[in-house]
Amino acid sequence: MQQALSFTFHRDELLPLADSHREGFLKATPFRHVVIDDFLPAEVLEPVLAEFPEPRDIEWQRFDNAREVKLALADTERMGPATRHLLAEFNGQVFIDFLERLTGIEHLVSDPHYDGGGLHQIRPGGFLKVHVDFNRHRRLDLDRRLNGLLYLNKDWEESYGGHLQLWNKDMTACEHRILPVFNRFVLFATTDDANHGHPEPLTCPDDRARRSMALYYYTNGRPEEEVLDEHDTKFKQRPGEEWKSSFRQTARRWVPPALADLATRRK
Repeated sequence: MQQALSFTFHRDELLPLADSHREGFLKATPFRHVVIDDFLPAEVLEPVLAEFPEPRDIEWQRFDNAREVKLALADTERMGPATRHLLAEFNGQVFIDFLERLTGIEHLVSDPHYDGGGLHQIRPGGFLKVHVDFNRHRRLDLDRRLNGLLYLNKDWEESYGGHLQLWNKDMTACEHRILPVFNRFVLFATTDDANHGHPEPLTCPDDRARRSMALYYYTNGRPEEEVLDEHDTKFKQRPGEEWKSSFRQTARRWVPPALADLATRRK
């Protein structure tokens, strides 16, 4: 734990890493992105994983509909000390310098509120359909420019699924499938053609979950070619895909939660 709480980012380590990946980021398809494995010292992440809250431990924000079945936590008061410290480092000046060097995007601003970010957790059967993210932070009045995802899944097998899928602009093909393995960092530009998601239901064992740390970064304005009307998350259907609500999801929209739970158990 002490190593986790004393960990800090250093420019002499991060900036060369940014230089080595910058060209790959800028030239990546179907949109700008990079995947970096073994991103942090393992001893920094072990305490974060150990204190990662279970669904029953705290009150998570729950999403349960035909487009997404997942849990999210943005309130740092409900997180452990190692997690809070690492999130603060990701929001700090040294890491921002790294992101600007890597992406060429200047004047980045981190989000102290973790709006839409923080900790994410998907249990067996859960999913997140392909989408593009909301493009404005309404509280800060800033443009969303980068998504960072740090995966926390040790001994994650290919058969468990949970791949982050990157789709092309017209939603005709998935160009990349990224397995969410432990200590893998994924960074991509947040634009209206950045179609991504975890659309297939998770098939890991019942005692496992797909866990990640989500980090978003902003600027005051964005390039003219990227300026579009403000919007929330936009979900997009894959070829031949239909979104169908489960019995539980339908019931929750029309009846009190207690009755919906009872009906689901009986079913």
